[in-house]
Amino acid sequence: MNPATAQKVIPIAVDTGTAYGRQPGTYNAALTEVGAGTPMGELLRRYWHPIGLAGDATDTPRKVRVLGEDLILFRDKGGRPGLVHPNCAHRGASLYYGKVEERGIRCCYHGWLFDVEGHCVEQPCEPEMGRARGRIRQPWYPVQELYGLVWAYLGPPEKKPILPRYDALERLDEGEIIETNDASIGGGGPQVIPCNWLQHYENLVDPFHVVVLHSSFSGTQFVDAMAQMPEVTWDRVPLGVRTTSIRRMPDGKVFRRISQAGVPTLRVIPSPRVGRYGRLESLGWILPIDDHSFRIFVVGRVSEKGDLTRMRSRMNGKLWEELTEEEHQRMPGDYEAMVSQGPIALHSEEHLATSDRGIVMLRRFLKEQLECMKAGGDPAGVSFDPDAPAVVFDAGNYLEDA
Repeated sequence: MNPATAQKVIPIAVDTGTAYGRQPGTYNAALTEVGAGTPMGELLRRYWHPIGLAGDATDTPRKVRVLGEDLILFRDKGGRPGLVHPNCAHRGASLYYGKVEERGIRCCYHGWLFDVEGHCVEQPCEPEMGRARGRIRQPWYPVQELYGLVWAYLGPPEKKPILPRYDALERLDEGEIIETNDASIGGGGPQVIPCNWLQHYENLVDPFHVVVLHSSFSGTQFVDAMAQMPEVTWDRVPLGVRTTSIRRMPDGKVFRRISQAGVPTLRVIPSPRVGRYGRLESLGWILPIDDHSFRIFVVGRVSEKGDLTRMRSRMNGKLWEELTEEEHQRMPGDYEAMVSQGPIALHSEEHLATSDRGIVMLRRFLKEQLECMKAGGDPAGVSFDPDAPAVVFDAGNYLEDA
């Protein structure tokens, strides 16, 4: 070919970064999966968890799902709450259809009666009500009541800690009362949130999403000061990761907001709506129902009954369930952001930045607790001292001079 007459070949540009050939993402199973025998499942089983309001335990058996386990909650006619495996130890009929009596719950199939600790106390079809009944034990879990909640311990019996008390809920100011709620306070959606618990837990140490998601996208859902970009620092504290957000106000004052993600699943988040400043008013617990869903229980000091319910997010004056699909898309909140990450967020696809330092610290903290437990130690926040003082947090909203 004559070089003088040859046509110049122009290389074709190749697009890179398209979705073609993209490999499936993966998630961190050690931090997300909560079933028995999994690393996080065993860690969470070293703590007490709220499984329902005190009023949920009645003489009508109630199905509950906790850490991937299906269980039956009831209250015997003597007033004692019980939590048992659903399938009767006799021949497996569900105790959901059982009859609650003075001494426990009776199976509908052959009438075996179990007390709140699983002891078989009657076998009506057997001679002498069951001469060997003392050798039968319905699988059960210990429960306690505190702050209007029923708490359960699903871990190894020899490692059962005390049920902690909290200063924020023990030390009431004049005129305050304790209120308990199982609505989606903090979850931004329905009572049960259909995604992994870690997606909400990590949200607790992400103050920057408040400025974007809760302000510019959804309109200012909280007090106006929350729409200002904060100066943020994170630090490790004994029970988790603490976030301090500083906002410098036009009048020269400083708005200092302290929050925390605490063990095992604590939401130590001061209300962004209160018209007052001061110490933490409420605590929330994230209950992992299973790997793909969770719910939140909140207990707080309030001035009037119903104050906790009034803390729920509203957009256009509507609660989450009152919004249309178009409004959900136009004004997304925590629910939309978290659930849209998928049933379990794909951690291999993340690109963490400097504003995610709190999330990195929280994951590292959880991994350290897993290693501690694996080495035979007790994870953070576990106490066996019945005289242990109430747990104190320094979280709150504070307005200070510069």
